[in-house]
Amino acid sequence: MTHIVHIEIDDSALPPATPEIEQERKVAMFDILENNTFRLAKRGDAEMPTGPYRLGLSIKDKRLVFDIDTDTHQRAAEFHLSLTPFRQVVKDYWAICESYYDAVKNMPPSQIETIDMARRGIHNEGARILEERLDGKAEVDTDTARRLFTLMCVLHFGG
Repeated sequence: MTHIVHIEIDDSALPPATPEIEQERKVAMFDILENNTFRLAKRGDAEMPTGPYRLGLSIKDKRLVFDIDTDTHQRAAEFHLSLTPFRQVVKDYWAICESYYDAVKNMPPSQIETIDMARRGIHNEGARILEERLDGKAEVDTDTARRLFTLMCVLHFGG
């Protein structure tokens, strides 16, 4: 009852994704749907609809929008997160990803591993910020936060 069973990403206003970005999105979505923890946080005395949940992600007015319904399409919540706290970490994440993609094509495994470790560190920082920004709105585990951060980056890529 505390998980996401469907994800819809509104990328209609974005330029076409590169193959690498499309792969990032596919992997993150697959991983979330395979195993995640997502629960709406209680707000005051109001009863929050329980999951499983259907999650819509989009960017509107420089804000990341979480549009959440139950699996039976009952409206559950909508909240908007400012992208400002993520600006630098997203920029750093895409820069290290580009280095990683180039390294995979041209460098020995030891150098690829070093770049990948740096990429994971930046990814973890983005997930930590996302968990903080979701506080009071939704509870997620670290792996889910990491995957949601990836999807946020995919959406932010065109913004």
